[in-house]
Amino acid sequence: MVSPELISVLALIAAFVVATTLSVNMGMLMLTMAFLVGMTAGGLSEEEIFAGFPGDLFVVLVGVTYLFAIARANGTTDWLVHRAVRLLGGRIALIPWVMFGIGALLTAIGAVSPAACAIVAPIAMSMAVRYRINPLLMGVMVVHGTQAGSFSPISIYGTIVNGVVTRGGLPTGPIVLFLGALVVNTVIAAIVFVTFGGLRLVGAGSVSAKSAVPAAASAQPALSAAGTGRVPGLSAGSAGESGASAEPAESASTGDEPIETLNRDRWLTLIGLVGLVVSTLGFGLDVGLVAVTIAVVLSMISPKIARNAPSEVAWPTVLLICGVLTYVGVLREMGTIDYAGEAVAGIGIPLVVALLLCYVGALVSAFASSVGIMGALIPLAVPFLLQGEIGAVGMITALAVASTVVDVSPFSTNGAIVLANSGDFDKDVLFRKLLIYGVVVVTAAPLLTWLVFVVLTPG
Repeated sequence: MVSPELISVLALIAAFVVATTLSVNMGMLMLTMAFLVGMTAGGLSEEEIFAGFPGDLFVVLVGVTYLFAIARANGTTDWLVHRAVRLLGGRIALIPWVMFGIGALLTAIGAVSPAACAIVAPIAMSMAVRYRINPLLMGVMVVHGTQAGSFSPISIYGTIVNGVVTRGGLPTGPIVLFLGALVVNTVIAAIVFVTFGGLRLVGAGSVSAKSAVPAAASAQPALSAAGTGRVPGLSAGSAGESGASAEPAESASTGDEPIETLNRDRWLTLIGLVGLVVSTLGFGLDVGLVAVTIAVVLSMISPKIARNAPSEVAWPTVLLICGVLTYVGVLREMGTIDYAGEAVAGIGIPLVVALLLCYVGALVSAFASSVGIMGALIPLAVPFLLQGEIGAVGMITALAVASTVVDVSPFSTNGAIVLANSGDFDKDVLFRKLLIYGVVVVTAAPLLTWLVFVVLTPG
């Protein structure tokens, strides 16, 4: 007899096959599978199925894209881009690295990674549109930046992991954990920069900030939908991407005022963005709820400018992500994730167990909470780590890095935020590229982190 856990995995595979081959919205399909599999194979109630719906992520995606749709409409994002280019001396090649550094700094001083990504990604993707920077390059740099600082001793992730390790009676290595995540993500970012057009940006030289004038949207053929394949049910946005030209790409209209100036609406929007940063990083408030609140206030002050903002929310992306994560919640409720982790931990060969746990952490984290999966897998690793055959600090570092570096997946919170804020770029194509990149990272990162931190690093 087939176990409920196996049924839930087979149903997940079948759903991906159907969504890939037929014109079926993947988000709606996954909600359907959550209902059918949860009720029949898992014996779950409707309340238990709905418990997996990521309400907090729904509000983050809607709130942030709503707020920055207003910021684009009144010209605030264009003003920010203009100022950033001036500060960089017009060197477009530095923009992805500056976004990487800001993300790393925010998480290193205590911001939770999705909050930092929600703050940085909209600005970064707006700059990618204007300066024809590959959106995959920019988005991945933002996500890896937020992960690079995520395990500092004072960060949320670092505090959680070190606390779990301490409670398990294992030796802690907070500096090793922090530097491990920082180095791995920086190395990956450098590879991404070289691979996805960063060197062409270097060769393109500089651009005067004065040339950054808004104009009508234009198509960038390198990331158009033509000939690239599509993900069913994820149609939003127009063409756009990447060449390496240092001349600014054309963007949507940003109002009557020149982008070098600040009018009332831009001042208020900037105050709102500062409030978003302070309230979420300083006081720990939910980034989605704060973003919605600020957006509503701005809408009430300037209703004509903000009237189209709700239609610019990335609704297909929101539905896709929420549907998939609801099904992941069903898997969690059914015990499928715990079942897989316990089966791996029961193998009995320490090095093999360590590698498989890294893969389980990476695979599940690509669809779910990185903190949640680390909190579940680290206790599973405690018994054989206490045997002393594998260095605890190295194993914990490998597991933590492998479980977070995959947050570039479009189904993970950070990847979803990047996708939702991709603006004029074709979301179908960007989704596909993020998914492919995510598969590569999920395949390679656990092996590499295991090799570096477990096999080659003693103690």
